Amino acid sequence: MPSTSASLAAAIRHWVLSAFPRGRSGIDYDQPIGDPGLFGPDSLTWRVHSDFPGMLSGGLCALMLQTLHPLALAGVWDHSNFRTDLVGRLRRTTNFVAGTTYASSLEAHKLIDRVARIHEQVRGSMPDGRDYRADDPALLTWVHVTESYGFLEGFRRYSPLTLPTGAADAYYGEVRRVAEALGARDVPGTEAEVAAFFARVQGELRLDERSREVLRVLSRIRLPVPMAGLSRDLFLGAGTALLPDWAVRTLALGRFERTRAAIASRTLRAMSPVFRAALNDGVGPRACRRVGADPSILDRWP
Repeated sequence: MPSTSASLAAAIRHWVLSAFPRGRSGIDYDQPIGDPGLFGPDSLTWRVHSDFPGMLSGGLCALMLQTLHPLALAGVWDHSNFRTDLVGRLRRTTNFVAGTTYASSLEAHKLIDRVARIHEQVRGSMPDGRDYRADDPALLTWVHVTESYGFLEGFRRYSPLTLPTGAADAYYGEVRRVAEALGARDVPGTEAEVAAFFARVQGELRLDERSREVLRVLSRIRLPVPMAGLSRDLFLGAGTALLPDWAVRTLALGRFERTRAAIASRTLRAMSPVFRAALNDGVGPRACRRVGADPSILDRWP
């Protein structure tokens, strides 16, 4: 008879693979043998991005932050079907991050080139007359910083590994190469530079009706999994708990939202080792085998 922990791990595995099915992206993680990709087995990025709870909660944190930038949000508002296919959007973002992290250099650059071509088509005008375009270097930097911040803070909060001194700076310094390949400029490469970037950009941010609508859609998202509402609330709350203080104020989150986020954060933190046990055969271990490394390296620092 399976143990309680084994049963829980099996349930979590079923949940994750229902929401984010494997083998449908067309990305090859197994060839060519020996190709380290953009980062490789000695990188901080391979370790940070291998932690599912941190990545999903951090990605949701990034989405909440992104709703505050009117120009960045305009592209989503005018050129996507976020109201009816937010799950698809999350899956496509997941595939891009996983592919640029763990696939070969050729596969990673194919993904970057594909996204860059899409960005070239996304442009328009705001209601106030300002023009926007998705390939604007400043907007690309904003999106990248929100995502890398969310992923790193998710790892900090929910991974059983503790970040050693200097690891945060090393991570930011590594991951900016993807943003720069997409066309971002002046991308922060240290934790202090990320904090300075957020301080500098806050004057451009606001919570408006478009922001509220996207946040409402996000709050009602239903992943194709058992207990969809409970699963959503857990990860959205855990992502909310990662927001910087200035974003909590800008998003006007009250005591109820903050308390719910704190409870979700504690719950996910307690469950994170089970997620690791349930998902020990994903694209990170496949990339390790491609370069001849033991997948257990992802559970310790280089």
